[in-house]
Amino acid sequence: MFDRNASRQDRADARIDDGEGRGPVSGPGHDVRPHGRMWVPRSRGAVSGILLIVLGLWGALIPFVGPYFSFSFLPDQAWTWTSGRGWLEVLPGAVTVIGGFLLLFSANRAVAGLGAWLAVVGGAWFIVGPTLAPVLHLGEAGTPSATESVMRAVQQLAFFEGLGAVILFLGSAAIGRLSLRSHRDVVRAQRQVENENGATGVGTVPPTV
Repeated sequence: MFDRNASRQDRADARIDDGEGRGPVSGPGHDVRPHGRMWVPRSRGAVSGILLIVLGLWGALIPFVGPYFSFSFLPDQAWTWTSGRGWLEVLPGAVTVIGGFLLLFSANRAVAGLGAWLAVVGGAWFIVGPTLAPVLHLGEAGTPSATESVMRAVQQLAFFEGLGAVILFLGSAAIGRLSLRSHRDVVRAQRQVENENGATGVGTVPPTV
């Protein structure tokens, strides 16, 4: 009995080692996928990850390239570094991009969840950062360069509050999806158990003569 259990464990470990770091492996009569509750399909956070990467790059780069098409905050100069831009735009943008990459490429539930939380923090900082910056002595966000009130409101939303709200929503939605195990996850786990039992002969009824 002990030999049979040991051989069964060896076969399971070999399947895990062969599938580690790669996608699902298909074979005749087998559907080998990474084991464990921490595994999630990469498609679970793919869309959110891509959107977060794009939004993070926008938030981090728009203060430097916006002056080229008259869409910026003062100082209205391209590629001009200020402490306010670094703390209030580049930092949360970079954090959001990192979170998006973790969501996009990780198949581990904990790592992808960390990416989602990083996005939430980045989005929240886009929203509250300009208000807290004077208190924390992090520099000033500046004022919109537009003269019309409507355009000034659009710039304010596109640079800070509106951008942060969208990032915060995507990060929160990703956290919600990662915290639940879908019906497909349960079915996939049941299929794995059935395949393993079929391969080892466990739970099969010998044919009658």
